[in-house]
Amino acid sequence: MRVVMFGYQTWGHRTLQALLDSEHDVVLVVTHPRSEHAYEKIWSDSVADLAEARGVPVLIRNRPDDEELFQRLEEAAPDIIVANNWRTWIPPRVFALPRHGTLNIHDSLLPKYAGFSPLIWALINGESEVGVTAHMMNDELDAGDIVGQEAVPVGPTDTGTDLFHRTVDLIRPVTVKALGRIAAGETGFTRQDRSQATFFHKRSAEDIRIDWTWPAEDLERLVRAQSEPYPSAFTYHRGKRIEVLTAVVSEGRYGGTPGRVFYREGEGVVIVAGADARTGRNRGLAITRVRTEDGREVPATEHFTTMGGYLTSRP
Repeated sequence: MRVVMFGYQTWGHRTLQALLDSEHDVVLVVTHPRSEHAYEKIWSDSVADLAEARGVPVLIRNRPDDEELFQRLEEAAPDIIVANNWRTWIPPRVFALPRHGTLNIHDSLLPKYAGFSPLIWALINGESEVGVTAHMMNDELDAGDIVGQEAVPVGPTDTGTDLFHRTVDLIRPVTVKALGRIAAGETGFTRQDRSQATFFHKRSAEDIRIDWTWPAEDLERLVRAQSEPYPSAFTYHRGKRIEVLTAVVSEGRYGGTPGRVFYREGEGVVIVAGADARTGRNRGLAITRVRTEDGREVPATEHFTTMGGYLTSRP
């Protein structure tokens, strides 16, 4: 089939590479301009550079809604558009232009975790598996019929970075298999159960600010989700910002006020956590490594030289 590809960052790069290596003919690539946004500088393999290296024409757009782009699409005469990590709305006259429509590749197990940053949200929420879905695009966000889907398990110590590497490797097989079904003339794909749909927004600084009323188990997953190269979860100690790089759920149960710097346990320092911490039935979050405001990475036991005082969400 003749394919036009819409994509950005490493997800789009992997998709384009799979298409270029396949039996299909990539006739045009549309991608976003480079960005200085913190999250968009992560996993930023260039779709444009790959396309140009392989002699494929490239259009750079923030939004695919201008007449020049639509004319170029018509001239390219694609049988299908394939999209991955396209960051803005694609209008119906674009996604419905090819005779087979548009296939979107999304890094979650739809219908759950539609929208943005699905791996990070899924890890924070304690999901047992994550994955990649190929679905037909319609005029709702990540809501079209599912053509193919593959999952991988989430382990008890997996980080957001681990899950990225594991799922990005699924892009090639999911994309190629889905295109194979479409090229073979299949149309009876799986409708999404919209009653199970969940939608998530882009991550921002507010989403990595530690709230000590969360249960320790949730906070431990937040720390793992925000692993390098993502911005680390942060809190404040004596008015200065510290980033929590590694932590575990405490072995003991600790009561009191959320945020209290309480007790040395093993290689960590336990912080009281949970909205009902006063009951004494809660596990705490044992912080093991931090990054200070001046950029030093140190063991928590070195940073917290005395017990007492509080970690707070704001200075």
